[in-house]
Amino acid sequence: MRGPYRPPPKKNPVNQYRGAVARAQGKRFESYIDASLKYYQQQGLAIVEKIPEPMRPLKRLSEGRFVAVFEKPAQPDYKGTLQGGRAVVFEAKHTSTGQMEQSRVTEAQAKRLEHHQELGALCFVVAGFGSEEVYRVPWKVWRDMKAAFGRKYVTPKDLEEYRVRLGRSGVLLLLEPGMWR
Repeated sequence: MRGPYRPPPKKNPVNQYRGAVARAQGKRFESYIDASLKYYQQQGLAIVEKIPEPMRPLKRLSEGRFVAVFEKPAQPDYKGTLQGGRAVVFEAKHTSTGQMEQSRVTEAQAKRLEHHQELGALCFVVAGFGSEEVYRVPWKVWRDMKAAFGRKYVTPKDLEEYRVRLGRSGVLLLLEPGMWR
């Protein structure tokens, strides 16, 4: 015999709000990076593009929406070429908290970054904290976070030497030629 009808659990509006805020901050962070990459392309110094997640639509919904699944594990967010021919591959992560876990880079992304670095690419993680603090962390440092910082998370204070400066036009100076070596 079935029990009484129980409606599905209600979503916590506070958690829904926090999720919406986090998604908006992440999109803003990506647009900040995209503007920087556009600057480097206009200067003839690099072409670096965002890599879309490989998805397969399963079902069409209304208003251009659909249900989809990821076809394969995520790869790093950005790939491209620097002036002179060197490849650049990086992952972008943002948090509104004061620390970022090493596990934010997935195992599949870590394997890809490691492989690209072994082949000579410039690889790093762009870590954003809050609204203004952005750091370009070399892949070797991120990968070996426990050895470098004694734990598997970092704070802005830990990453101070990797802080990304802003250019005159307000773009992130992510790909300065001096760092390519």
